Amino acid sequence: MSKQRILIKYGGNAMVNPQLQQEIAAQIFKLHKAGFEVILVHGGGPFINKALEKAAIKSQFVDGLRVTEAIAFAEIQKALIGEVNANLISTLNQQKLKAVGLSGKDAGMVQAKKYQHQSSDGQEVDFGLVGEITRIDNFLVNLLCEAGCVPVVACIADGADGHSYNINGDTFAGKLAAAVHAEQLIVLTDVDGLFLNYPDPESIIKTLNEDEVRSHMGSVIQGGMIPKIQSCLLALNEGVKKAIILNGTKPQQLSDYVIDNQKIGTTITLK
Repeated sequence: MSKQRILIKYGGNAMVNPQLQQEIAAQIFKLHKAGFEVILVHGGGPFINKALEKAAIKSQFVDGLRVTEAIAFAEIQKALIGEVNANLISTLNQQKLKAVGLSGKDAGMVQAKKYQHQSSDGQEVDFGLVGEITRIDNFLVNLLCEAGCVPVVACIADGADGHSYNINGDTFAGKLAAAVHAEQLIVLTDVDGLFLNYPDPESIIKTLNEDEVRSHMGSVIQGGMIPKIQSCLLALNEGVKKAIILNGTKPQQLSDYVIDNQKIGTTITLK
């Protein structure tokens, strides 16, 4: 019987706090031992901010997306691959996992093109080296998973135009989950799920379908939660069976949900 494959989008405080990093790694080991194949996709917002600050490059955001000039891209690539990815590999391998660090560039796994964006007032916005995915080849991830490794993927990819692009981590995770035929997409955030009235724990929305997402967009769903929920819908529409938002600052939630089937977080469904 083939193993069930899970893609985890890793970000937020769980990435910045070394203690939480260790605990997430221990949870991934637990999932691996229970017979699941795990793929990790990570962002690196706080590390990127720090790297750009150090290089005296101002961060500019439009509609929640980072404008990425060539000079900023060089720093972003260094932070994501040279710092975040490399450190994650060390942490995971200390847990006796065979973690392998990748970006979308490796073996031409992810192809991208320049992202075209219209702002809310209909103006074309040039985001510089921000990309959108055009194609994914799942060969490398399949190879690594079948060999018992944990692929850890940074969200950078090359374009046919010879440029490299920074890609939104949530979108990257949703697209990759579908391309590698993951059964489940788990998006880790800093909260217990989507709240109707944050932070009232009684108001956590347990399940949310596509129509409900539309009606809550911009009100209940705002800020950083928007791309996360959109990435879940994107994955579900492209064939992933389950998508859920869990709290990465409570690493135990991973095995509570995957292994013990506890009803936690916010599950996104199509209908």
